[in-house]
Amino acid sequence: MSQDTSNSPEKDAIVRASIDRSLRHPVMFFFTSGAAWLAVSIVLGVIASAKNHSPDFLSGCAWLTYGRVFPAHINALIYGWGAQAAFGVIIWLMSRLSRQECRAAGTILTAGHIWNLGVSLGILGILSGHGTGMPWMEFPFFAWPVLLISYTAIVIWSLVQFRVRPSGHTYISQWFLVASVIWFPWVYLTANVLLHCMSGHPVMAAGINAWFRSAILLLFFLPVGIGTAFYLVPKVTGKPIYSYTLAQIGFWSLAIIAPWTGMQKLTGAPIPYFPPYLGAAATVLIAIPAFTVAANLIATALSSGETVSHSPTLRFTLAGLVCLALFGGAAVFLNLPNSTLPLTQFSLSGYGFDILGLYGFFSLVMFGAIYFIVPRITRREWLSRRLIKMHFFLSVYGVVTVALVALFGGLQQGIGQEQFDQGWDNAAARATPYAIATTLAWCFILFSNVFFFMHLTLMWLRLGRRSSHPTLLVDSHHSSPHGPEGDIDNAGPGTAAASAH
Repeated sequence: MSQDTSNSPEKDAIVRASIDRSLRHPVMFFFTSGAAWLAVSIVLGVIASAKNHSPDFLSGCAWLTYGRVFPAHINALIYGWGAQAAFGVIIWLMSRLSRQECRAAGTILTAGHIWNLGVSLGILGILSGHGTGMPWMEFPFFAWPVLLISYTAIVIWSLVQFRVRPSGHTYISQWFLVASVIWFPWVYLTANVLLHCMSGHPVMAAGINAWFRSAILLLFFLPVGIGTAFYLVPKVTGKPIYSYTLAQIGFWSLAIIAPWTGMQKLTGAPIPYFPPYLGAAATVLIAIPAFTVAANLIATALSSGETVSHSPTLRFTLAGLVCLALFGGAAVFLNLPNSTLPLTQFSLSGYGFDILGLYGFFSLVMFGAIYFIVPRITRREWLSRRLIKMHFFLSVYGVVTVALVALFGGLQQGIGQEQFDQGWDNAAARATPYAIATTLAWCFILFSNVFFFMHLTLMWLRLGRRSSHPTLLVDSHHSSPHGPEGDIDNAGPGTAAASAH
């Protein structure tokens, strides 16, 4: 599990610096454009949430009807923010862990611009009324080949770097990242070909779409977030992973269980009886990788409590891991076939579950990674400790409120839906207070992320304080020779390298 280091610290620093220099422009492009799309998504989310309790809000603009603005909000969150944050983290981590410079930065940057063009045209297509109506796949038909080709041009170089890495350098982080890179095109290509290029029964099209939603969340965003967390926690604390066996259980259980989820969304549809209940059972079992990963990494982080209290990276990452545990609990709670599943199937609860995974876990871990990576590739310190703290507290407060309010509000809404002797207004009235709370929480998140985008843009312009090593805003009396968020990839036994296979 450990590895020896043949390079001297001086040579190792030169390698790291050359890797960071080769990736500065594409990584900062993905992070900054992703942050801009996140702000756009949250604005659209505020509008969509407001329409849940105030249907006349902005009713005079056809482009901002609920049927258009809500899918635009979700697709901007997934493809504008989520995918681009994942791209930036994947290409940087794979280069660092494979000890290889990026020799295709221009190609990656060009592909990133094409990806943003595809997302922009897709969002405009949804808002103009040309969406497909399939959740998480609402972009007009022309967009998906563009995104798939762009994705291939962005990530193929990370697979090449992994293939030519020095022997003995296979980390558990790489397991999750390589798997996510391979799983995404399988899921994305399969669903789009079956739905756009082959005619079939509409009920089965709904089943394929439901599978796609679960697969993208569980086979791309979750493994990217988990792989990133497995890198950041041992790296920042300087401690070995609490249990490498639990890490392997987390990987293989996710790989085996996640492809079977999704069909529970069609419970009661005119399809064979077993697929929805198979999907529900598989979703319940997602608690296994969620709990094992969260417990493993939280135990690792708590072994260095003082670092946790001072490190922005660890604070965001640990908050994301707590949300991962809540996500596992919600997977069980929402998918009990004879109790909660009928109540939550067509309510706000599904939205709360998705936000808990996409923003509560994935996005918080990505924020932690950005606060770790950006000073290393810009050689600058973050400008404001206060802005980082504000971003953290408002983000955590907002996302926990959105997720939990939607989960429990959806349950109340579902109870109203099941009261067949009452009108539909009864179910809507039950959900109204929760919808208002969701709108307010999104406003808090919007406020924090506008300042996050500005902070990140200033760092891209290299306006931060110049730094010889990335200590990342920790008091000097807590610093180690490499800073408390030290920058040694080949750390040897007993540190982050102990997560190597």
